[in-house]
Amino acid sequence: MNKSGGGRGRRRGGPDTREEILAVARRRFLADGYGPVTMRSLAAEAGVDAALISYFFGSKKGLFGAVLGLVANPPEVLAGALPGDPAELPERVLRALVTAWDDPENGRPLLLMVRAAVQDPDLSRLVRDLVEREIVGRIADHLGGPDATARAGALGVQLSGLIFARYVLAVEPVASMPPDELIRYLSPGFRAAVHGPPRRPRTRRPR
Repeated sequence: MNKSGGGRGRRRGGPDTREEILAVARRRFLADGYGPVTMRSLAAEAGVDAALISYFFGSKKGLFGAVLGLVANPPEVLAGALPGDPAELPERVLRALVTAWDDPENGRPLLLMVRAAVQDPDLSRLVRDLVEREIVGRIADHLGGPDATARAGALGVQLSGLIFARYVLAVEPVASMPPDELIRYLSPGFRAAVHGPPRRPRTRRPR
């Protein structure tokens, strides 16, 4: 007796299966946010095996990027910039961000996502949830330490400010700066966020 595949009631990947998964994921992400949605629940609703979603999209982050039509998925871009010398982390993150957004093919969907999020409260909530969990949270895990979340949040704010100034509002001279020059000016501030504010020296109480 053949017990593989169809006995579990799951559909195999066909020409339309990927689009059906995307339709389910788009509806669920907008309704529930990024965090609560699981690959297993999406698979159950789409009537496929969770492994098939992984085959098509790699991970939940990859699926989210596909839902938004992103060629450069922000969490994946960040993931590629984190490993390496800790002292050069700000430069790596900055260069990864600028490279992705400056690219005509990658940058246009990212810009459309940000503009749509500003106008659509549901999408805004979804993008915020993604940023908090997959960008700020991942940076915090990478940095470590008791104040890692605060430092990662400060870095996230600077990244968001750069995106709005350079790509959404096109504020000069930031909008037209060459990447190397931009990184040279901004990396000290990013480094300060990564390391956190200096500790206050302890003051001795008078006897």
